Amino acid sequence: MLEVGTQLYDRAIGELPDRLRADDVVVINDTRVIPARLTGKRGAAKIEVTLHRQTGSHVWRAFARPARKLAQGDVVTFAPEFSAVVAVKLEAGEIELSFDPECDLRQKLRDHGAMPLPPYIKRADGASARDGDDYQTIYATHDGAVAAPTAGLHFTPDLFAALADRGIRVERVTLHVGAGTFLPVKADYVRDHRMHAEWGRIDRDTCNIINRARRDGGRVVAIGTTSLRLLESAADTDGTLNPFEDETTIFITPGYRFKIVDLLLTNFHLPRSTLFMLVSAFAGLDRMKAAYEHAKTLRYRFYSYGDATLLHRGDAS
Repeated sequence: MLEVGTQLYDRAIGELPDRLRADDVVVINDTRVIPARLTGKRGAAKIEVTLHRQTGSHVWRAFARPARKLAQGDVVTFAPEFSAVVAVKLEAGEIELSFDPECDLRQKLRDHGAMPLPPYIKRADGASARDGDDYQTIYATHDGAVAAPTAGLHFTPDLFAALADRGIRVERVTLHVGAGTFLPVKADYVRDHRMHAEWGRIDRDTCNIINRARRDGGRVVAIGTTSLRLLESAADTDGTLNPFEDETTIFITPGYRFKIVDLLLTNFHLPRSTLFMLVSAFAGLDRMKAAYEHAKTLRYRFYSYGDATLLHRGDAS
């Protein structure tokens, strides 16, 4: 774990509890990744789709490859008695699929789907059985994500126990991470990049605990950019956290004024990604550039199965 503040410190993830205080609140995202990648056929053409957002009881937005071979009304067959109709063809390889309302879609995905690993994790035969466990946090609860909140992959029962021993509270929120998190920013101007909507929920009890901790001088420690984006979506400008159950398209770039999160545990992110923009907004672009150069020199591991960073907010240091 690389701690990034006014200076850089090389630490082990097991040191995280020692870097926090008893009045801090750690916030984790308890979404659960579903096996959302499907391979099927439209006629003789092989089609791969990655579901990324549910828009109806049996309707999902998906990224398709190759989307050019699909038209509205086409039927994509994934297995006997398991198919979907292309209800809408959208832009940039995105489609809307309508599944049979009579089928148990969750079970069909478990039977025929694969874990939707990021494109930079190369597997000749797709996701392995081990990825089914590795690409899931140990506290994953609510089905719906198609990308893991990867900062949470570092957590173990021993780490949770160490946090509890120091009196540090751990609170849960849910943000169903979409495959749009993999997409690089291709627009010439950052303001023209379109974020995909993701559904999230924060309950009233969690809000009360976090608001009380902040009033008492505690800090909010977001585990992952997904937790941070949901917290910031639900916070007032004065830092009061409100119950939330809705979609968010929040896009955080340098210049954003953070309302509630004080520290962020996250992994190293791809260049030209919305997530690198977010961490640069949080810790400062110059600090993040220095941190990444340091990480490359010391051969830290990058991306989903890589090492963590503990970021202090730049305007709070």
